[in-house]
Amino acid sequence: MPDIKLQSFENQLNHELENILSYWLTKTFDFKNEGYIGQIDFSEKQNFKAVKGSVLNARILWTFSAAYQIFPNDRVLGGAKRAFDFIHKYCYSKNSGVYWSVTSEGKPFDSKNQIYALAFTIYGATEYYLISKDERALDMAKDIFGLIQKHSYDKINGGYFEAFTADWKQIEDLRLSDKDANEKKTMNTHLHIVEAYTNLYKVWPNEDLKLAIIKLLKVIETHFINHMSGHLKLFFDEEWNEKPDVISYGHDIEAAWLLLQCAEVTNEKDLIERYQKYAILMADATFEGIDTNDGGLWYEYLPSEKMLITEKHWWPQSELLIGLFNAWELTNDKKYLDAVYKNWEFIGNHILDKKNGEWIWGINSDNTPIKKDKVGFWKCPYHNSRACIEILKRIKKIENEKAY
Repeated sequence: MPDIKLQSFENQLNHELENILSYWLTKTFDFKNEGYIGQIDFSEKQNFKAVKGSVLNARILWTFSAAYQIFPNDRVLGGAKRAFDFIHKYCYSKNSGVYWSVTSEGKPFDSKNQIYALAFTIYGATEYYLISKDERALDMAKDIFGLIQKHSYDKINGGYFEAFTADWKQIEDLRLSDKDANEKKTMNTHLHIVEAYTNLYKVWPNEDLKLAIIKLLKVIETHFINHMSGHLKLFFDEEWNEKPDVISYGHDIEAAWLLLQCAEVTNEKDLIERYQKYAILMADATFEGIDTNDGGLWYEYLPSEKMLITEKHWWPQSELLIGLFNAWELTNDKKYLDAVYKNWEFIGNHILDKKNGEWIWGINSDNTPIKKDKVGFWKCPYHNSRACIEILKRIKKIENEKAY
């Protein structure tokens, strides 16, 4: 496997993308209600009464929309349409925002405006607009962009606040999940706002939107990127006082490639060059979290306790594939591509569910599976399908360049 050729890698990614899509097309439709099921547990038990998160549905929408450009068939398009129709009907409220979650029947469950969820709704809707030209999708994305800029943007200190009530009032609990610090500004949300704005700019090249992307990238390089270590700083208060936390290897390597992609749409030469350097800096920093024995990426490191969280989750592996492939493209240094191949071998040995399909949540340090959801609030097809899609596009580009 370490000696795999690029063509063979391409074939395997293509096959795995088909497998991921097949799982979601055959096992996750909610025929009793609408849209997709809210939960399938580790043992493949479907819970049709589970609450449905807007983030999960927006990520499903992005996945099928992006995959349609590789597999342009009616089933994949139907998977995207199913997700869009559910979000537009049940999760989105024009001029108001996006519910964090709804019941299995589509009634509001948690109606807060978590900016992270609004960003992912833009991300999914714009990708869907690319393949469908459904004006409702673009209108929804533009409306949500306006809401984020109006309510979440900090006009005094810059950056974006985390969360609000359904009617855009202050809210006490700003966290995405129980494991997060309850702070007003986070790396994770800023990363996905700029990701969403970039996707919107591709279909709606608005100058105010471009300016917002540039400002975001400058905020991120000023506050979130540690220029010495190459790791990301995760949590800040309103005035950009850092609240020290974990090192998240998955976010480091996700940001490495994704932020460069965002910089590239601006056509700002200096900004692109800086983010090319950050892409390498963060990729190199991520090597600290790679298990040299099997090529898998550990989850997190706690600097205050000098303790490694010895779990290997599915999504950091996905981002590692893209981030290191991107570093290889930028430098032509074979060490990055070798690490990609070794990580892909690790995924094949430990993360792919070869019996039931899709990827498991991850493994513990003794290689036993982490028995968490296969489908759930945070378990989605976005990271792993995106790794396949993104690298397939890059390999195709390399092949086309060689043809000339």
